[in-house]
Amino acid sequence: QVQLVESGGGLVQAGGSLRLSCAASGRTLSDYAMAWFRQAPGKEREFVAAISWSGSNPLYADSVKGRFTISRDDFKNTVYLQMNSLKPEDTAVYSCAARPEYYSGGYTKPARYDYWGQGTLVTVSS
Repeated sequence: QVQLVESGGGLVQAGGSLRLSCAASGRTLSDYAMAWFRQAPGKEREFVAAISWSGSNPLYADSVKGRFTISRDDFKNTVYLQMNSLKPEDTAVYSCAARPEYYSGGYTKPARYDYWGQGTLVTVSS
């Protein structure tokens, strides 16, 4: 079992930055691929970014590419999402998710992740 706790959300003006953290406990994070998803009010959960156990070749949604960066620190058992140039349409609850690294494919699909945090709210004002 992996327990995930997100932090770092809040209210920020358009153009600002936030860094989200996802702290894991229960198992070592190095055995898992990690991802961030978000869900805006009235919308379905959508993929934001994913990173493999090695940290190589991170994957991003087109809507955040060039603005968001996912990273991991396995010594701290934590995954981060650095969000720059935030836009009002980035407003959502952001959740981190984990899946065993041996799963193949489907990095952008919520159903392919076994463990989820409770989420942290990001609100971007215009």
